[in-house]
Amino acid sequence: MPIYKPSELKNFLNQLGIHPKKSLSQNFLIDGNIVHKIIELANLSENDVVLEIGPGPGCLTEAMLERKAKIIAVDKDTILSEQLQRFDQSGQLLTIYNEDIMQFDLEKHFFPLLNGAKGKVIANLPYHLTTPIIANLVTQFDHFSDLILMVQEEVARRFVAKPNTPDYSSFTIFLNAYCDPLYAFKVKKGSFFPEPKVDSAIVHLKLKALPNFSEKVFELTRRSFEQRRKMLKSSLKDLYPSEKIEEGLKTIGKNPLSRPENLSLQEFVNLYNYLDQLPLNK
Repeated sequence: MPIYKPSELKNFLNQLGIHPKKSLSQNFLIDGNIVHKIIELANLSENDVVLEIGPGPGCLTEAMLERKAKIIAVDKDTILSEQLQRFDQSGQLLTIYNEDIMQFDLEKHFFPLLNGAKGKVIANLPYHLTTPIIANLVTQFDHFSDLILMVQEEVARRFVAKPNTPDYSSFTIFLNAYCDPLYAFKVKKGSFFPEPKVDSAIVHLKLKALPNFSEKVFELTRRSFEQRRKMLKSSLKDLYPSEKIEEGLKTIGKNPLSRPENLSLQEFVNLYNYLDQLPLNK
């Protein structure tokens, strides 16, 4: 019986004498429909090499192995990591690392398995580490093609937000530079055990080549959004004279009184290219 069945999962945890750990943001999927939708979205085949982050008891692991994909599973939970091998006793398709994904050596343990192809990431991310994990993975576009990620629903909305909306942020801009983010579907909080306080969502990040602009653009966007309600001429005045910021905004076709949420990624790039010619304020 699949491990995502609530009765099966609870019996499994009881046999091990363990409970989901809040410190690891452990909320385990107990909805078979969601599991199948994730696997379909990932479009897995026997040719795929998958990095699975936070497999927990293995509901997604089990489903991926049915597609004959090769899986590198990384989980910080020692007991659950040890139990994962039950899905592949031969060890031909599943390799398990009991490690923190933030310290996991992709160069050593994952990239060599790709043989020039690109891998995929499927993860029910620990929500307290969502941003740093994604920020690292999306820059690895030479090695990954697709990231299928479970995140908090409100975070998913920020990933796909458009300019001039409340959810639009500097991280939205960063993501759009490295990938095409898609809000795939919502996952109700009742689909997990234990039930979290908020709903989740699956996002599909399709990675793309390195942006053809300086990464210093991201520093400009971060500084801008630190005071998102202020006009750019005020939030960036420590870097450039206010009149030059206004002049730059006019040059790129924007209102000189624009706030950070009013600019797209490309408009921030254009503004940076204009301001970069100027000496910084001392």
